[in-house]
Amino acid sequence: MNADEEREFREFVAARSRSLLHTAYLLTGDWEQGRDLLQTALASTARRWSKLRDRQQPETYVRRAIYHAQVDRFRLLSWGRETVTDTLPDQPSAQAADWADAVVQRQDIMAALRRLPKRQRAVIVLRYFEDQPDTEIAAILGVAQGTVRSQTHKALASLRTALAEAGPSATASSSAASGRGVIA
Repeated sequence: MNADEEREFREFVAARSRSLLHTAYLLTGDWEQGRDLLQTALASTARRWSKLRDRQQPETYVRRAIYHAQVDRFRLLSWGRETVTDTLPDQPSAQAADWADAVVQRQDIMAALRRLPKRQRAVIVLRYFEDQPDTEIAAILGVAQGTVRSQTHKALASLRTALAEAGPSATASSSAASGRGVIA
């Protein structure tokens, strides 16, 4: 990579890393894993930066690299995954109850999102959290637009079912989230 290409890459990372980190977090469900995932994708992109055909759209390439790195990471680490328990180690104070409800609602949504298959999760993240159109999602994931629509339909049905089973805290969060366009 020459000096101009390095400058372009650094400018791209400075401008888009926050959004890309948010996407990586939503795909992994964990900030640290999201940071690792983003670093992996950016390192891969840096190696190929001079060979990118369309320098005006490097974000699509990086998002595709993030998605594929997540799939690869899942395949390699799936045998040693931690499991979430239903019981919390600490009980919240009465004063924290208002905040606790919001946290529980968010956890219910994130747990339901984590239970989705990788492609469905990627479609939901890209569409509802990143506000990407079907054509862009299809390009990032390397699938047809019809696949994007069918995966979205299946994912939303799964999310609705999971949130209905989670109980009243998820019901409140799903009605609040549907106002933001997260769960229709």
